[in-house]
Amino acid sequence: MGTWSIGHWVVVLIVVLLLFGTKRLRNLGGDLGAALKGFKQGMAEGTDPAKLEADPKPETPAEAQKESVANKS
Repeated sequence: MGTWSIGHWVVVLIVVLLLFGTKRLRNLGGDLGAALKGFKQGMAEGTDPAKLEADPKPETPAEAQKESVANKS
């Protein structure tokens, strides 16, 4: 009596589709996937000590252009 059969899950799925619609669920799934991907990338970047030491401060495009002009002179 405590377990749900496949018939119960089909009814739940139909109710959810009727309430939210397929487009909204598709958008929600895409947003959730993008958020998880960004979170995983952030966690991977935060634990890489070699990358943190190699690039302590990111350059802006203006700073990079000034350095390239200074190096050419």
